[in-house]
Amino acid sequence: MDKNLDFTEGSILKKMLLFALPMFFTNILQVSYQFIDSLWVGNLLGTTGLGAVSLSGPILFTILSFVIGLNGATLTVISQARGAKDEHRLKESLNAFVIVNLILSIAFGFIGFFFAETILRLLSTPEALMPLAKPYLQIHFIGIIFLFGYNFIGTVLRALGDSRTPVRFVFLAVVLNAVLDPLFIYTFDLGIEGAAYATLVAQGSAFLYGVIYSIGKGKVPFTMPHLPEFIYFKAIMKLGLPGGLQMMTISGGVAAIMGIVASFGEGAVAGFGASQRIDSLIMIPATTLGAAVTSMAGQNIGANQWELVNEIAKKGLMFILSVSFFISLLVFLSADVLIRLFVSDEETIAFGSTFLKTVAFFYPFLGINFVLNGVVRAAGAMFQILVLNLVSFWILRVPLTALLSSWLGTKGIAYGIGISFVISSFIAAAYYLFGKWRQISIFEEKSQSPG
Repeated sequence: MDKNLDFTEGSILKKMLLFALPMFFTNILQVSYQFIDSLWVGNLLGTTGLGAVSLSGPILFTILSFVIGLNGATLTVISQARGAKDEHRLKESLNAFVIVNLILSIAFGFIGFFFAETILRLLSTPEALMPLAKPYLQIHFIGIIFLFGYNFIGTVLRALGDSRTPVRFVFLAVVLNAVLDPLFIYTFDLGIEGAAYATLVAQGSAFLYGVIYSIGKGKVPFTMPHLPEFIYFKAIMKLGLPGGLQMMTISGGVAAIMGIVASFGEGAVAGFGASQRIDSLIMIPATTLGAAVTSMAGQNIGANQWELVNEIAKKGLMFILSVSFFISLLVFLSADVLIRLFVSDEETIAFGSTFLKTVAFFYPFLGINFVLNGVVRAAGAMFQILVLNLVSFWILRVPLTALLSSWLGTKGIAYGIGISFVISSFIAAAYYLFGKWRQISIFEEKSQSPG
C-alpha cells in the first residue's frame, strides 16, 4: 500500500491535514453548483426565480440522499477492507455497491421526474413559484445518474486514500456549470430551465471523466458487474439502508424546515435560500473532516489499531473547533454583504442577514457532531447514527424551529436550529464515550476486542 494512502502509521495530524485539504476543496466546488445557480438565477431572474431554486434544492437533496448515504457505507466497507489488506473483499464489495447504486439511482430518477409537482405541493410551494420550480426539478432528475455516478467514484477513491483526484472531477463540472449557466439562462433565453440544463451537462462530463480515470490511471479494482455474493449484499443492506435513511432523515428535516419558512412568504423563502448557500459553505470544514476521519478511522479499525482511532477523534475535534470559531466570526461580521451577493430586495436581505448572524456561533457544536459521528460510522454503526440523526432533526431541530418561530416569528427559525446543534453535540459525545460501537462487525467477528 502507498504510504501516503496508508493511515495505519505515521503522523495522524499531518495525514489528516494532507488528506482533508483536497476534500475541503472538493466540497467547496460541490457546493458551488447550487451557489452558482442561485447567483445567476437571483441576478438574472430575480427573487421569484431564486425562490424556485431554493425550494427545489432540499427536494433534490432528499431524493438523492439515499444513494449519498449508501456512499457513506462505501467509505466504511472499502476503507476497512483496505486497512485489512483484503483484496477479494475489496473487489467484491465494489461490485456490490456498483449494482445497488445503479438500480437505486434509476429508480429515484424516475420517481423524482414524474412526481415533482406532488413533492413541491407537499412543501406548500407558493403557486407563483410552481411554474419555475417544477421544470427545474425535473431536468435535474433526468441527469441524476451522472451525479450519483461521479460522487460514487470519488467516494471509492477517498476510501482507498486518494482525496486529490476527485477534486479534478468536480472542478471540471463547476467550470462547465459556471460557463454554461449565463449562456443557457440569458443568451439562449431558457430561463431557470437553462440553469438546470447547465448542471446536467456539467455533471455528465464529470461522470465520464471519473469513469475513464478510475478504470485507467486510477486502477480502481472494479470488475465486470455481476450479481453480488450474499455476504456482500448483506453488508450493503446492513450499512447502506441505515446510511441512506440517515441522509434522508437529514434532508427530509431540511425540507420540513423549508416548509416552515415558506409559511412566512416568498421573501422569507428567498432570504432563507440565500442564507443556506452561505450556510453550506460554513459547514464544509465539518462535513470534510467528518468524511476524512471515517476513511482514516476505518483503515485503523480494519487493522485493529484502536489507539490510533481514539487519536484520530481527538485531533479531529481540536482541528474542527479551531476552524469553526474562526469561520463563525467571519460570517457574523460579513453576513449582510454575503446575502447581497444574491438579492437586492431589502426584506429578503434582512431575513438572510439576521439568520446568519444568529446561527453563526452555533456551528462549532455541529462540527463536534460530524467528527464524532464520522469515527463511529467507520466502525459500521450506521443504524446508531440513523437514530442519532432522527433525534437531532425530528425530535429537536424541526419541533424547536416550529415552536420558536411561532413565538418569535422569523427570528425563531435561527434559534431553533442553533439550539438543536448544541443538544445534538452532547448526545453524540455521550454515544462516542459510552456506546458499544467498538464491538460492531461488518462481515465477521473481530479477532480481538478493542476494549
